[in-house]
Amino acid sequence: MTRILVTGGAGFVGSHLCQRLLDEGNEVVCLDNYFTGKKRKIVHLLDNQYFEVVRHDVTHPYYIEVDEIYNLACPASPIHYQYNPIKTIKTSVMGAVNMLGLAKRVKAKILQASTSEVYGDPDIHPQPESYWGNVNPIGIRSCYDEGKRCAESLFVNYHQQNKVRIKIIRIFNTYGPKMEPDDGRVVSNFIMQALQGKDITIFGDGTQTRSFQYVSDLVDGMIRMMNTGEDFTGPVNIGNPGEFTMIGLANEILDITGSKSKLIHLPLPPDDPTQRKPDITLAREKLNGWEPKVPLREGLTKTIAYFDNMLKENQK
Repeated sequence: MTRILVTGGAGFVGSHLCQRLLDEGNEVVCLDNYFTGKKRKIVHLLDNQYFEVVRHDVTHPYYIEVDEIYNLACPASPIHYQYNPIKTIKTSVMGAVNMLGLAKRVKAKILQASTSEVYGDPDIHPQPESYWGNVNPIGIRSCYDEGKRCAESLFVNYHQQNKVRIKIIRIFNTYGPKMEPDDGRVVSNFIMQALQGKDITIFGDGTQTRSFQYVSDLVDGMIRMMNTGEDFTGPVNIGNPGEFTMIGLANEILDITGSKSKLIHLPLPPDDPTQRKPDITLAREKLNGWEPKVPLREGLTKTIAYFDNMLKENQK
């Protein structure tokens, strides 16, 4: 039985990862300070004798004996990471230092959940791992973008200097059940607005694109990356190479929900990327042919059902 630490384990992605790791017969310790994570995402796991929850902030050192570490701790949606930008960058940088220090001490393998935001507003499309990015270091999103870029640098340096076994993945837009309805992500925004019959707010003209991967595909990619050989450290893109405009996404959600919501346009926020799409050639090669399996409509249908049920529960 492998003992695994998941930082940010009560978050959207972290809770799905904890579930999957337990299902595969591992012992899991979930670390979260509940800044954006929620206990209700993991409460159903508490009856499992191999699951443990610890309230802790990764900006402070933590001591435990584990075999593997998944470092997911960090606010990941613009509303949350811009709410307290200093906290965001401290979580990314100091959290990485503390978790890498732990991995060094106990000789654990450690995976960093980095982000497509390291590419900024890209000049290259789609984005391969070799692209260095186009990031505004003092922009409104820089606390997250640069925090994650610095964390990647720390991981590489701990690997080169201290022989820490590292894995780095760059996560592209991910959606699914257990997202927060008010997290500011485009999928949750559009779904909640459609279900409540409110206007769907599209920033800019709606022709900007994103790729959307269902959360189970991401979790599968994360575990496959952790299990790769010692010679492959990444970074590797984990995302869906399908590309959708904001208007296209909105119309798909309107069609599934049957909502009569109208589309309205608002000004585009500063430094908002116009295109975002992963090149997953490396993931296919190194992660045993990994690629997303869940089509957008299928994933949206499951996510809409989750939010619809949440709204009904709140009305009781």
